[in-house]
Amino acid sequence: MQKLLLIYNPTSGKGHTRANLATAIDVFTQHGWLVTAYPTQSQGDATRVARELGGDFDRVVCSGGDGTLSETVAGLMDLPHPPVLGFLPAGSTNDCGVSLDLPSQPAKAAALAAGDGIPRPWDVGKLNGRPFVYVAAFGAFTQVSYATPQDLKNALGHLAYVVAGIASIPTITPYHMRVEYDGHVIEDDFYYGMVCNTYSIGGMKNIVAGKVDLADGLFEVVLVKKPLGMDEVAGALQNLLFPNEPNDRSAVLSFHASRLTFTCDQSIPWTLDGEYGGSYDKAEAENCKQALTIIRGK
Repeated sequence: MQKLLLIYNPTSGKGHTRANLATAIDVFTQHGWLVTAYPTQSQGDATRVARELGGDFDRVVCSGGDGTLSETVAGLMDLPHPPVLGFLPAGSTNDCGVSLDLPSQPAKAAALAAGDGIPRPWDVGKLNGRPFVYVAAFGAFTQVSYATPQDLKNALGHLAYVVAGIASIPTITPYHMRVEYDGHVIEDDFYYGMVCNTYSIGGMKNIVAGKVDLADGLFEVVLVKKPLGMDEVAGALQNLLFPNEPNDRSAVLSFHASRLTFTCDQSIPWTLDGEYGGSYDKAEAENCKQALTIIRGK
């Protein structure tokens, strides 16, 4: 009988993870797995458990929000031969669940993780060596954007909100940065930037222009400059709403890259997967192509 390690956050989704635990274990057992369940005790515990115990199991499944998944991935990345990873989305936003085509219903998600889903390669990002699974971001509204009321997000969109906010608040100070990526260099004043590998950010789908492939070794990168006039604000909003019809007069730069170096003359705080990820005057983002295998929906 194959062994499955279930790492779950008992506080995710207002405690719904704990309530659905019996359902998940029952589904795993029906699929022939011998289950060991571990409730995380504190922040960072999922990383420790995945690192220390993950190598002894045929499959690791984590249940919780995007943060729980991010912690579990960080632990598995330290293993020489990480097992297949499954995910039961149980957070409030579940950006990763959306990107992986996973249902929110506990029994259906458990069935996919147990064997009905499709194991596929998955890129994992690193910022100065610290893993992240779907987004690393800096700058204006980095924290606020994740707490924005849903109706405002639906009306403007995540990046549109950032652009509009920057345009309306002249007191915000940009970061003068040198950005090197895949043989290219950009130097400018940036108010916001994100490096991501996802279809959904902040609960909104398809906000990154261009093709998104979770296993192509490339990040989707967005940098926001200070709009110098309303034409650049309009161009930025047009690029966000109609990514296939780019406007050259835009405060938003969007491109793909596998490795980037951000250099600034001051320390900049970063957000990794929605949590504080440290402050750096030099940050190196690396795409670890197909570093893990994760169960995705059909």
